[in-house]
Amino acid sequence: MTALSARFRRLPMDVWFEPLLIVVVGAGYLIWYLNTTFTETESAALTWSSLQTTILDHIKLTAVATAIVVVIAIPLGIVLTRPWARLLNPIAINLANVGQAAPAVGLLVLFTFWLGTGFRTAVIGLVVYAVLPILQNTIVGLRQVDQRTVEASRGIGMSAVRTLVLVELPLAVPVILNGVRTALVILVGTATLSTFIGATSLGTLITTGVTLFLPKLLISGAILVGLLALIVDWLGRLVELAATPRGI
Repeated sequence: MTALSARFRRLPMDVWFEPLLIVVVGAGYLIWYLNTTFTETESAALTWSSLQTTILDHIKLTAVATAIVVVIAIPLGIVLTRPWARLLNPIAINLANVGQAAPAVGLLVLFTFWLGTGFRTAVIGLVVYAVLPILQNTIVGLRQVDQRTVEASRGIGMSAVRTLVLVELPLAVPVILNGVRTALVILVGTATLSTFIGATSLGTLITTGVTLFLPKLLISGAILVGLLALIVDWLGRLVELAATPRGI
């Protein structure tokens, strides 16, 4: 029990502060929601059944885009840290930078001309937009592994693949997961823009609030997106801490 208590005391401040902030903001929004009179349009969009569907659609969009980005960016980052592929590093990073530098709305609209509107187009646009943090962190995480450790593992007879899986990746996990967490938060916010190309998300509440001048709907959408981003960031931080090898 003493060891467990000591471990909790060593947790970074953000692990404690973020859930407190989530509870305070969530409780404040709930109190406001229960004591506010809504118009007919606002009530239709903010009933629990409608709100649940909108939130789940937003989470689905974010989760699918994140899964695809992870599957693309982490293996690509691993390849780019191998000696035989390092010349390709600047090309890959510059291509990923294009996605990050381009305005998110413009990127989604460009994909719409090519693929049409809807969920699939939104996912592809989000993937292009969020590749850079994970790719860059994977490269940085693997490069900062002490080469003496890698050489020692090879010296005791481990193959290059076993060294990568058992030595390099575990040591790079904190940096890689930090990139995944950053990408997740970016995607939660950027997914709101998918409403412009026909994919349902919490951005629907925001755009409807702006278009019809319904401030309460706009506020609800903004607060819910903010809460979702905070929750995702906090959960990602917990995973990052749990996956970090002892002593790092």
